[in-house]
Amino acid sequence: MKLIKTNMTRNFTQLYLHCVWGTWDRLPLVTPDIQNIIYNAIVKQCNDLGCTVIAIGGVADHVHLLTGYPPNLTVSELIGKAKGSSSHLVTHEIKPGTFFKWQGGYGAFTVSERGIDTVANYIRNQAQHHSGKNLVSDWEI
Repeated sequence: MKLIKTNMTRNFTQLYLHCVWGTWDRLPLVTPDIQNIIYNAIVKQCNDLGCTVIAIGGVADHVHLLTGYPPNLTVSELIGKAKGSSSHLVTHEIKPGTFFKWQGGYGAFTVSERGIDTVANYIRNQAQHHSGKNLVSDWEI
């Protein structure tokens, strides 16, 4: 490992997080007609929180998100706001009166800089992984 000298007059962080959360009772609520709308709402919320979304994907019953995030943001705040804003959008604007809800829990995994491409590719190809049962069990909560 090569050590790099940095000027520590300012903070430097490289924080990457892989988040996974499911729909209520794993119902197939993320339907094709609203999937991109949900993803865009999550990306917008992440951007508003100072995060950099690297990849987002999933299937009808769960979402994966890979993001770089600032040190002043907690994991629970990031995921709670991403889930809340997307759920609110669906239930109040996109499909009012339709049942849509995320489960209360989530999975969150730190990712090294070297692992970003592997995780991002896994997230972007969720449909193929699930149809072929080629899953990383630790990342599928």
